Amino acid sequence: MKSLDGAKKQEKSAAEVPAEPVAGAPEKEVIDFSNVKIEPLFTEYVDFETFSKSDFRAVKVLACEAVPKSKKLLKFTLDDGTGTDRVILSGIHEYYEPEELVGKTCIAITNLPPRAMMGIDSCGMLISAVHSEEGKEKLHLLMVDDHIPAGAKLY
Repeated sequence: MKSLDGAKKQEKSAAEVPAEPVAGAPEKEVIDFSNVKIEPLFTEYVDFETFSKSDFRAVKVLACEAVPKSKKLLKFTLDDGTGTDRVILSGIHEYYEPEELVGKTCIAITNLPPRAMMGIDSCGMLISAVHSEEGKEKLHLLMVDDHIPAGAKLY
């Protein structure tokens, strides 16, 4: 007879063996973060009740275009799972071309009050990661797995 934890021990020992690279699979890019600077963490705390009022949702980019007469703004038309398109403007044109973002799944805060920019109401905010590298600001729009449906709530 096997002990009750015998199967767990076998699974654990198999999991400890590093997987061999698959022939023909692309090699994982090695990223050097030695010249990266990030903003310090906030020292002021936010209580849980305040934090929990922010509605973070997965959104699918249905369309994206440069805002006329603006060097920075992109206008996103998003599926937020409600059945009604959501428009969010984001000042990330320096980092992305609109056509490369169509079809992506991003994260947005959806319960911010509308804010007019260049005469267009922006109804939320897309989440990005920002850091400085060799004195130059870098920005990466937070994109997640396409298997996450539009409107999925983040906790």
